[in-house]
Amino acid sequence: MQELRAQIFDEIAELVGDQSIIISDETPLLGDGSVLDSMKVVTLCIALEDIAADHDFDFDWTSDAAMSRSRSMFRTAGALVDEFLNQQKAAQ
Repeated sequence: MQELRAQIFDEIAELVGDQSIIISDETPLLGDGSVLDSMKVVTLCIALEDIAADHDFDFDWTSDAAMSRSRSMFRTAGALVDEFLNQQKAAQ
């Protein structure tokens, strides 16, 4: 679990491209103060699909709430990791 969290945070950090920004559970991915633009969020989603495939499940980032600022799995890096891990657990 911690390994996957670190892997996803590393993917986000790579897309941010600014080593001075530390990715944490509270790092916003959408909305005010977000560290990724919309194209980088899509790139992250594709990377998450690949990571999920490596762990034998399909990651669904297309839910109705996905891009909602208040309910989205993309609110923060922590919310995204939690959703990823929930989907992985549900697929087992």
